[in-house]
Amino acid sequence: VRIEQKAGDGSIMASRSEEITELLDVFSKSQYRAREVTPSVERIEERCLELFDRDYKYSIIHNTNGEVCGHYPRKIVFLEYESSDNNKESFESTVQISKLQDLVNRSKMARCRGRFVCPVILYNGKHVCRSSTLAGWGELYGRTGYNYIFSGGSDDTFGDAEEVPEDDCAVRNNDSQLFDKVRGSDIKLLKYLSVCYICDLMVENKKVKFGLNVTSSEKVDKAHRYADFTLLSVPYPGVDLLNDYVDAPLTIPDFFTRNLNIKWSEYQSWDLVQQTQNYLKLLLHIINSDDENGLLVHCISGWDRTPLFVSLLRLSLWADRAIHASLEPSEILYLTIAYDWFLFGLIFFFCFNFLKHIVCDTFSVIKKQRCTFVPDRQVRLEAVRELFLAAYSSTVGLKSSSPSSSGAISGLLEQFARGVGLRGTNAII
Repeated sequence: VRIEQKAGDGSIMASRSEEITELLDVFSKSQYRAREVTPSVERIEERCLELFDRDYKYSIIHNTNGEVCGHYPRKIVFLEYESSDNNKESFESTVQISKLQDLVNRSKMARCRGRFVCPVILYNGKHVCRSSTLAGWGELYGRTGYNYIFSGGSDDTFGDAEEVPEDDCAVRNNDSQLFDKVRGSDIKLLKYLSVCYICDLMVENKKVKFGLNVTSSEKVDKAHRYADFTLLSVPYPGVDLLNDYVDAPLTIPDFFTRNLNIKWSEYQSWDLVQQTQNYLKLLLHIINSDDENGLLVHCISGWDRTPLFVSLLRLSLWADRAIHASLEPSEILYLTIAYDWFLFGLIFFFCFNFLKHIVCDTFSVIKKQRCTFVPDRQVRLEAVRELFLAAYSSTVGLKSSSPSSSGAISGLLEQFARGVGLRGTNAII
């Protein structure tokens, strides 16, 4: 595969490289918050919309000033279908966007930190979504009380939610009624998005701090509210891996494991590279084996492991020309850094450096014969990785730094890297 450079390409590539460098520079100095948007962040938001618009018709889920979630983009893109047609007048929505907005508003309290189920990738008509895990009773009661006080004594989040029958109310306590309402709204949103598969990256069944269950997960919902979904427990280390408490076993339905030629029983002996590769193969297999149903990926807070796999899915599918077909390497890199990481709260060095481990055709959703010495997929992913490393080196740098209390990326990256052994003093995986 040869990449020919035309006249003028050099200046365009330099401009796009500078664009990525500026993005990382903004990112390295501050964490995104929907209520505190600067002109430079507004430009990043608009650039993301331009890149989505290149290949898709989309609607907007409004999150003005972070009213729904303070760590989600102000304009959340809901991809409706692929289209390169620039005539927007022919656009017909595939959903009732007002209903989707209402479901989002009602379900926001169901999950930790308000990080509701959010569609981020569209592949063959199916949505790949991201979120945090389910909120526990402590967070639910804290937030419902806060909303009640600051809404003047009323909270209409569940104003016209389905009523629980009186005979049931007599035997169920207040906790159960509250969980019925918020998780019921969460389930309605999942079903409206045609999500059938839920991939849980948590290493715990529930997150416990100071002896209290601060978060939960679908797999341990006592009322089995998520019984209609296919639940996968795929424990993966996060930034808090220094906590060695792991009680979530690897749980994957047989119909997904039998065709992947992976020895899942040996998962506890895998290093992080092998674990990431095998989990990515699993996610690609899931979205490629069902023609109708989508996928939700989440960890605890939805801001380290979740965007890692969302980004790898987006980049892997792009390398196969299965999504974002018109975007160049610099453009898909910009979109992935900005939308998958920055506008959702964090960035992750490991993700982009890891691209060298998924260049082979075993990660491809397109079965093709080798016609060339260097597959097109490998060329595309290596181009993205090289662009990222160049921009990262000139902004954040590859030297160790102490964790930052501001939430900026330098300290968080180093904290994660040291926690899971990604970075040594002289080497990068």
